[in-house]
Amino acid sequence: MSDPDLAAFLAGDYLDHIALYLTDDYLDDDGALADHGTPVDGGVVLVVPGEQGRRLFSAGTGMDAMAFAKEAMGAEGDIDSGLTGGTCPDCGESAAFVLAFAEAQNEEVGGIYAAGDVIHAYAACPDGTAFSDRWVVGEA
Repeated sequence: MSDPDLAAFLAGDYLDHIALYLTDDYLDDDGALADHGTPVDGGVVLVVPGEQGRRLFSAGTGMDAMAFAKEAMGAEGDIDSGLTGGTCPDCGESAAFVLAFAEAQNEEVGGIYAAGDVIHAYAACPDGTAFSDRWVVGEA
């Protein structure tokens, strides 16, 4: 496997990695996070091993990644299947950042998890509203 990239992550090839998307407006002024990622329209995407991803998320947002994900699970919204944005369910604005991980297929759990690997995505609007989305790899 080559270095992780977003397409490989979205294909379920990096179940132990985290994907981060930060808009240009949300990136730090010194560009430190941008140096670690791949530029995309309107921001930067990083695909990194889990623990490193949680640290980078905290550095870039000032929040604990798992606490943010737990908060975001309280509201469903639409996150782009490419993880480069989403629409806030409350105000309709675009997401300021996205945090995602993939979970391996688990037939014992059933439901969506029996259908294949699942992408869990969590996003926040500029006003701080957190929301989530999830889908089976390849079905977004």
